[in-house]
Amino acid sequence: MSCSIILGGQWGDEGKGKIVDIYAEIADVIVRYQGGHNAGHTVVVGKEKYILHLIPSGIIHSDKISIIGNGVVVDPEALMTEVNDLGTKGITVKNKLFISKRANLIMPYHKIFDKHSEKLKGSEKIGTTGRGIGPSYADKMTRVGIRVCDLYDDTVLKNKIYNNVKEVNEIASKIFNIDTLNAEKIVEQYREYSSFLKPFVTETSYFINELYDSGKKIMLEGAQGSLLDVDHGTYPYVTSSSSTAGGGCTGTGLSPKKINNIAGVFKAYTTRVGSGPFPTELNNKTGEYLREKGSEYGATTGRPRRCGWLDLVACKYSIMINGINYVCLTKLDVLTGLDKIKVCIGYKYGDTTATTFPPEIKKLEACEPQYVEFDGWDEKITDITDYDELPVNAKKYVEYIKESLDIEYAIISVGHDRKNSILLNNIF
Repeated sequence: MSCSIILGGQWGDEGKGKIVDIYAEIADVIVRYQGGHNAGHTVVVGKEKYILHLIPSGIIHSDKISIIGNGVVVDPEALMTEVNDLGTKGITVKNKLFISKRANLIMPYHKIFDKHSEKLKGSEKIGTTGRGIGPSYADKMTRVGIRVCDLYDDTVLKNKIYNNVKEVNEIASKIFNIDTLNAEKIVEQYREYSSFLKPFVTETSYFINELYDSGKKIMLEGAQGSLLDVDHGTYPYVTSSSSTAGGGCTGTGLSPKKINNIAGVFKAYTTRVGSGPFPTELNNKTGEYLREKGSEYGATTGRPRRCGWLDLVACKYSIMINGINYVCLTKLDVLTGLDKIKVCIGYKYGDTTATTFPPEIKKLEACEPQYVEFDGWDEKITDITDYDELPVNAKKYVEYIKESLDIEYAIISVGHDRKNSILLNNIF
């Protein structure tokens, strides 16, 4: 019996989709435990590219079970689109995909509130994707959320929607100055969604534990990144859920005692989308080089990502709060061609130098990164699958990271395809 978590160690977009896809060949069950369709996991197999938003990356494999856990917020329309898109590429989800009865639903008013509240913030925008994720989690926490299981009790569904829409319409007309919503239309819409979702819906908390107890290998797949965690990230510039390892337990119903390994995915440099502090950000030609060569544009939104050097202060913090015991280093190939490569090892703030990640946003914004510098390499590394064949300077770079973090590598990714990988340790 084994269960491993794969999660992002930075601000998301670390390349988790590829890593999950690789280990899905070993795992039996892949579970998404938080977030919504604001996530975008890209998996490249040969000439085919799959961009997944809600469905776990393991769905590409024909013999694996994929589960959307209770910690995920589900937009039925987005899920329908994703299922249909996979179907056009020959990927079936029948008897492979399961959705928790306990997962909360994203409603039309969540999307409206997300977009309009962001507009009201003006220059203080969070950088939300506007997909209703935050408002759905807010309803969950204030105990007025609508869950998947509510779709199958018409009285409960209707009462909840009518009660919520009554309050929503007050805000819509008086604060946002927009048209009010029709509760009955929403009821009808979600009745239709219930028919589509029904074959996938199950009590996944029991299902996951039964699979674990039967000896199946379970992989929990995180979305976003640890530095976007609602508790431990750069608040308020964070996502609305627990993207750290703790969310893997609360978002699935698996006990922490059943987690064997936690693999953190770290990009060989750093990126961030949306607002928020970013100490190593490069607003220069090097940053543009990383963006273009690394195709750093959001898989979900298409937004250009902010790019900068690897930040070991942030990485060490992420390893600590998650209990990460393996690192998956991605996009090492993107650094090829740079004369010099820098790594942040500390923050200078006023007269002091810190090696810890501060919670105060203004302090983090004012920090001056302290760097060590490495010589770059020009050799192509995309087709390398043996660690010893890496260029000397590339080895020096990855070995410095390993020694600084005091942790073993599981995978070093040197290209976008699943075959462009150096496999070093099995996390199961």
